[in-house]
Amino acid sequence: MSLVRSNPPDVPPLPDGPGALVDNRQSDKAAEICRGVMRVLAQHGLTGLIEVTLANGRRADVMALSDKGSLWIIEIKSSVTDFQVDQKWPDYRDYCDALFFAVATDFPQEILPEDTGLIVADRFGGEILRQAPEHRLAPARRKALTLHYARLAAARLSSAFDPHARFEPLPRE
Repeated sequence: MSLVRSNPPDVPPLPDGPGALVDNRQSDKAAEICRGVMRVLAQHGLTGLIEVTLANGRRADVMALSDKGSLWIIEIKSSVTDFQVDQKWPDYRDYCDALFFAVATDFPQEILPEDTGLIVADRFGGEILRQAPEHRLAPARRKALTLHYARLAAARLSSAFDPHARFEPLPRE
């Protein structure tokens, strides 16, 4: 399946400016991969949150929650240099049931660790090419992470509804 698509004129640009859900820290390419990842997750019955801070201080690019309570972390890599320089991804394993990399179609997939899942995505969607091995979280950690996920999602939704409201930072696990 080819993910290379033309950009039809009726496709809106990625969000930008006040109230945007993309925080502009990532490159345009990473934001486009992220958009596709969110669409892939929805197709597989998962909900996703972008930029989730974990108890160890690391920030997951995307955290996803399934209807059965499974937690995934998706690490987006927009270039080979991004992958080579940022080696924090092993620190995410203790905070998910499954760890994935998400890359664009032109990324050399053979350099990614085989003990992780693989999603190939662009701004229009994507595909899970390799399922991640599952390593189930301990019940106490799962409860803490699920609660953190729910509170973060609720705070973001509340902020979208009332951008001038102040929400206290969420406590870590």
